Amino acid sequence: MDPVYLDYAATTPLREEVRAAMDPYLCEHFGNPSSTHRWGRRAQAALEEARSAAAAALGARRREIFFVRGGTESDNLAVLGRIDADRAAGREPHVVTTAVEHKAVLDAARAGEAAGARCTILPVDRGGAVSLEGLDRALEDGASVLSLMWVNNEVGTVQPMEEVAVRAAACGVPLHTDAVQAVGKVPVAVDRVPVSLLSVTGHKIYGPKSTGILFVREGTTVDARLHGGSQEGGLRPGTQDVAGAVGMSAALELAMAEQESFARSRRLLRDELEASLRQGIPDLVIHGEEGARAPHILSVGIPGVEPELLQASLDMEGLAVSGGSACTSGSPALSHVLEAIQGPDTPRGVIRYSLGRATDRDEIRRASEITLAVVSRLRAGAPTGGPT
Repeated sequence: MDPVYLDYAATTPLREEVRAAMDPYLCEHFGNPSSTHRWGRRAQAALEEARSAAAAALGARRREIFFVRGGTESDNLAVLGRIDADRAAGREPHVVTTAVEHKAVLDAARAGEAAGARCTILPVDRGGAVSLEGLDRALEDGASVLSLMWVNNEVGTVQPMEEVAVRAAACGVPLHTDAVQAVGKVPVAVDRVPVSLLSVTGHKIYGPKSTGILFVREGTTVDARLHGGSQEGGLRPGTQDVAGAVGMSAALELAMAEQESFARSRRLLRDELEASLRQGIPDLVIHGEEGARAPHILSVGIPGVEPELLQASLDMEGLAVSGGSACTSGSPALSHVLEAIQGPDTPRGVIRYSLGRATDRDEIRRASEITLAVVSRLRAGAPTGGPT
């Protein structure tokens, strides 16, 4: 039987519509958008059309959209760019974030701390949400930036972003959100939720890899991290990837247009998988079940199995999942996200199932059957078989 891919939170295939939109700018219309001749003007027009389309999809203004080279760069630019902006203005930089952020945010915050910024890392509850009262206390003295992931990439928990945005605005603190796992899965609109900075990447929404966006609300100051050109308003210098920007914006438009139907159908499939696993593994742990969860991610803990053997066995049986974030999968240590949400005693045998557009009920049934068979064999100490 064909293998089952349930690791869409790690990456997604390029949609045919996105590839078709990109094709003319990969070979035929190859001009540098900074050039003034007709080839350059054609490329510049395509770049600005992509910027306008991305802005409309997010509820932003065209001048608030900056094309970058992925989610990690977008996160780093938001966090470190705000630190540098405050330092340049003569203010003490201060970053407030949570213990469950992507390493692109946490490591950027720690890099800022090593360079003299203050860093406050807030805990979360078992539902993965930050305490609003604790947040208020952390913001009392102001901050360069508050960075909270909209949807957690490992367990799918959702932060109360609207309430957080109100509190940040009341304190005059710019709010950055990593929305990489939120766009296309939960409602995201910067004209409804007043975040100051928002990060998106293409390859999580069926767009090209190494593409991304940083939304910067007008009036928010961010210092560049790279130098050497005036492209992207000087915020991200270097020759723009026109084909990548076109593909990024096309993927974003499609994801936003399909969000409601995607969420409804994926939630039903996720719940079906969860119920089947619960029935077959009575001591199963559902990570983040006490809080709000996005519809496409199911993270479970399975006691009594070795994590490395569990992942390898599932792969041998034809099931592609991960043990958490694609950036940390393969490490035997419990991830920082699970330790923050579940505590240090949570089972090390972790599976993150993440559903995509192509996921159907047959794949869900097969994923459950494979998982239950593998867990049964591992708990019995028997060797795993081949593909089922």
